[in-house]
Amino acid sequence: MAKNTDGEASAKKRGLFSRKPKAEKTTKEPGRLKQIGQVFQMTRRSDPMVVWWMVLAAVAVIAVGLLIGLLINNWITMLIIAIPLALLAAMFVMSRRAEKAAFTQLEGRPGAAGAAMSVLRRGWILKDEPIAANRHQDIVFLAIGRPGVVLVTEGPTNRVRDLVSSERKRIGRVLPNVPIHVINAGSAEGQTSLANVGKEMKKLPKSITKLEVSAVDKRLTTLSMNRMPIPKGVDPTKVRPNRRAMRGR
Repeated sequence: MAKNTDGEASAKKRGLFSRKPKAEKTTKEPGRLKQIGQVFQMTRRSDPMVVWWMVLAAVAVIAVGLLIGLLINNWITMLIIAIPLALLAAMFVMSRRAEKAAFTQLEGRPGAAGAAMSVLRRGWILKDEPIAANRHQDIVFLAIGRPGVVLVTEGPTNRVRDLVSSERKRIGRVLPNVPIHVINAGSAEGQTSLANVGKEMKKLPKSITKLEVSAVDKRLTTLSMNRMPIPKGVDPTKVRPNRRAMRGR
């Protein structure tokens, strides 16, 4: 027994026994402050005036707090309250400007219309891939919500008209009683800017219930086999904006 022990000890010294593999380093997500810093840098590159807007918002909140404090003869307390509110105001301004900057960077990129829909919150079912496309890379995205079915187009209005008409007929055969809305996304006259696509979708009148939204989605899955393939160069997953960045978090 002693010989075996001595042999094992000498073998370990010579490195004959395999060492335990080191645990792989896990990539940690950046902290909240680092995320805010990244959002700020991204926004400032696209919108240099964001710093002054943030300062203006913070100063305005502090000024109002001091004014109220002087009126009630307790400006110290109001200043203490106003400082965190001023920081919140500055963060709110940054998040709004960051959202605008993100959409500015998406302008002209294939799949930008689909990315513009990604800012919608609960209550919507968004299809990541286009449901129709043509050789000009004009594409149609689909969303389902309380207003019914929403088709968001990308490309000149006159060119996407045939795509929309075809999709209306195709969806209408499966869902004859569900409203179908069309939003033409783009920067041309008569089109809806990327930043306003989500807002316009929220303004649409509600026509179906939450339960019917799921039922409509299930019905539309029957059409998935007939979808047009995504044209070369269109990858909505790569142009979708970072939601944390657009919310300032």
